Amino acid sequence: AHERYGRLPWARLVEPAVKMAGEGFAVMPGLARSLAAVLPSMRPYPASVAQFSKNGVPFAAGELLRQPDLARTLERIAREGRDGFYRGETARLLVAEMERGGGLITLEDLARYEAKERVPVRGTFRGFDIIGMPPPSSGGVALLEMLNILEGFDLAAMGHNSPAYLHHLAEAMRLAYRDRALHLADPDFADVPVARLTSKEYARELRGRISPERAGTSSPADVALSYESPQTTHYSVVDAEGTAVAVTYTLEAGYGSKIVVPGAGFLLNNEMGDFNAGPGLTTETGLIGTTPNLARPEQRMLSSMTPTIIARDGKLVAVVGSPGGRTIINTVLQVVLNLLEFGMDVDKAVNAPRIHHQWLPDVLRIEANGVDSATVRALEAMGHTVRMGGRQGLAHSI
Repeated sequence: AHERYGRLPWARLVEPAVKMAGEGFAVMPGLARSLAAVLPSMRPYPASVAQFSKNGVPFAAGELLRQPDLARTLERIAREGRDGFYRGETARLLVAEMERGGGLITLEDLARYEAKERVPVRGTFRGFDIIGMPPPSSGGVALLEMLNILEGFDLAAMGHNSPAYLHHLAEAMRLAYRDRALHLADPDFADVPVARLTSKEYARELRGRISPERAGTSSPADVALSYESPQTTHYSVVDAEGTAVAVTYTLEAGYGSKIVVPGAGFLLNNEMGDFNAGPGLTTETGLIGTTPNLARPEQRMLSSMTPTIIARDGKLVAVVGSPGGRTIINTVLQVVLNLLEFGMDVDKAVNAPRIHHQWLPDVLRIEANGVDSATVRALEAMGHTVRMGGRQGLAHSI
């Protein structure tokens, strides 16, 4: 991204992170609670305990957390760019940890790895351009599929978060998440029918399957979905010239595998969990065994990341995204609808209560206090299994 679009010197961009890691920062109360909770599961990994505690004692709020090993790694990246991570000292430290723990990654693997720039998926909704992340993320395709389905309904007339509106939303989610499970994976390894799934014609076909009065059905005889951790990070950026960036990234779980690379200071992820569990392994609780997203050498795992840019007539309208595992797609969908269909300002669009249906398990989840009891009863009368509670996403948007 820097090579193609950046203006400032690379080292200058990395320097603030080097400084923060080396000099440290005050632990906020939420981070103190989080580190205290995760510390017991880090005990088998001395480098993790050393990095995220004070000799095994949890940090208290206000204390300084320094990461000198991470600062040295970032300095190497500042000096050497990509090779500061994928070759040299950082790579050797990472591979040494792999060998200690029985891992698979080699120096050759790291040297061969490359980030890929892919063409975004693009669609329209009510005359707005929707620009999203392509496979191996499922987010952009599923978002466009749902928007295309819902474009054929007068959602505004139904009323925001009315029983009719939530029913149609849930049915569009059900259909899109089924297609996600059946078709989406790394396009270098699977023939992903992006054009068909994001077409207005296919949306008309799916729209015809939605009953206005009755919930559809979801069966593991079709396909199911694997677990995806909700701990992800998203941020949206716009500069003075209107250049927009939507960034979603993740370690999978909150602290990844909980293993810090000794001497390098960073956590290893547990992203392999985003591959399908195994061939044919499909259950009502949400495991999936479809072929496209099975783990293979050099294949990239499917994700639900949905960084999204909205434009109209070539001008930026909004930048949207969220953490939340499999709920990410539906969170972004509802923020987009709140902005474009209901004319909300960005604060209201982000703060409005959200729902989630992911096809399997066949449950409609609604945020705590998101709707009144009469709405729940109306949805249940249509055949939905409703579960209330929790929070969904953190949709950092501009």
